[in-house]
Amino acid sequence: MERTVINTQGKDSGRKVKLNDGVFAIEPNEHAIYLDVKQYLANQRQGTHKVKARAEVSRTTKKHHKQKGTGGARYGSLKGPLHRGGGTAFGPEPRDYGFKLNKKVKVLARRSALSMKVKNDQVIVLEDLNFEAPKTKQYAEILKALGLNEKKSVVVVGDTNKNVYLSSRNFEGSKVVTASELSTYQIMNAGTLVLTEGSIERIENVLSQK
Repeated sequence: MERTVINTQGKDSGRKVKLNDGVFAIEPNEHAIYLDVKQYLANQRQGTHKVKARAEVSRTTKKHHKQKGTGGARYGSLKGPLHRGGGTAFGPEPRDYGFKLNKKVKVLARRSALSMKVKNDQVIVLEDLNFEAPKTKQYAEILKALGLNEKKSVVVVGDTNKNVYLSSRNFEGSKVVTASELSTYQIMNAGTLVLTEGSIERIENVLSQK
């Protein structure tokens, strides 16, 4: 499969790049995508929620009233969950929401997500970006030239590019990631996936060897 390379002015550069069909043109496995996205979101949860149980509440353990003769329920402690200020029964405790996912499933999920984006014509191949200094205005002009200034997008670069990353930080709808960091969630969450020329080979090297 071949895709046209777009320059930073949003025009055809006259070059084409070949995409590996085993990475960008497979039959998408939606369940694998679901599992990988679910794991990603689960890993984002802090799991620090906590309430005090009756054993942890600081209240008197003195019997509130006599056992019989009051016409009320019999109880011996105000720490119970039935009383205002008492402990919570079966409340949340700190926990890790993460779960294990087979590496082959994660690779299949990323291949499926990329293939789905290509199939839906939501992938742009862009020439490599090279900013001499962080320039928000320059990054904004590129997004505008690509028609993405008001759309959600993910720009994938081959190597860590500090200047490009710093230039993109003020754009809530656009995120810059390296090919090695690209996740299934980021692919699916992007309205348009922008792949720089240098990122394609790295993505294929990671996903075609599994």
